Amino acid sequence: MDIGLIGLGKMGGNMRERMRRAGLTVVGYDRNPDVSDVDSLAALVEALPSPKVVWVMVPAGDPTRATVKELADLLGEGDVVVDGGNSRWTDDLANAELLAGKGIGYVDCGVSGGVWGLENGYALMYGGDADDIAKVQPAFDALAPEGEFGSVHAGKVGAGHFSKMVHNGIEYAIMQSYAEGWELLEKVDMVENVTEVFRSWREGTVIRSWLLDLMVAALDDDPGLSKIAGYAEDSGEGRWTVEAGIEHAVATPAITAALYARFVSRQDDSPAMQAVAAMRNQFGGHAVRTPAPKGGDVEDGGPADQTESSQKAGAGSAEEPAES
Repeated sequence: MDIGLIGLGKMGGNMRERMRRAGLTVVGYDRNPDVSDVDSLAALVEALPSPKVVWVMVPAGDPTRATVKELADLLGEGDVVVDGGNSRWTDDLANAELLAGKGIGYVDCGVSGGVWGLENGYALMYGGDADDIAKVQPAFDALAPEGEFGSVHAGKVGAGHFSKMVHNGIEYAIMQSYAEGWELLEKVDMVENVTEVFRSWREGTVIRSWLLDLMVAALDDDPGLSKIAGYAEDSGEGRWTVEAGIEHAVATPAITAALYARFVSRQDDSPAMQAVAAMRNQFGGHAVRTPAPKGGDVEDGGPADQTESSQKAGAGSAEEPAES
């Protein structure tokens, strides 16, 4: 099979190599001439026999939309475009409609595997017409992991990226659970080797997973995780999963909480939690942590004094506990 591949970054470059190892002829194009096989999209299309298959691996959004639009003018009837990036599934519907007007097929493919995919293979979730899928199938077979699973025709156009979106939403929640468990184990003074506890879970437990393996690898590299900041971005797919849940009235509390935890991670001091602390102080006289005065210490807790303000707010007693 001959295939064109646009975008030769960390994933795209490894995907080109994996397909070549499987015997496919891959013509790659990237804006970086040092890794590109040709100097333009037009040259890439020209180098492919018909029916032409072109796989797009560029950032989601405007870059992908612009690339698909350019390919619409370069390809012809019977050719196929594959979007293997992290596009939102609604973009797939628009891209497919644009290409269909010229008789060009469209397949959307969610790809999971990251930098490990070159050796381990990539999990693939793809959507589109069966005839278009068939033209791309040798590439799917080359990229997929060995074994029975790891590759699926999820449904019509959009199904691949929708499936990958939900996959990433689940990933958010699993990672957050591991992270919270790690913090709790580190916090108590009875567990002496948290890394070894996590390592023991890799065999025989119901929570074993590749993410757990990666967590242990990270702890081996940096036992207290002191070399990395507690700041996490979101790729967009977690948000899209939550939005889809709202649209279809499907509750996604674990995924939503994990997404919100990432938002909180980007704040040095959460304004919302400042407000919560202020309200707790007002209605219950709960202690608040204040900035340290010059030469003094931060006021950080212990039972709050029954000040006039706390008494007026109705601080609780044994008979009427204060709210938390």
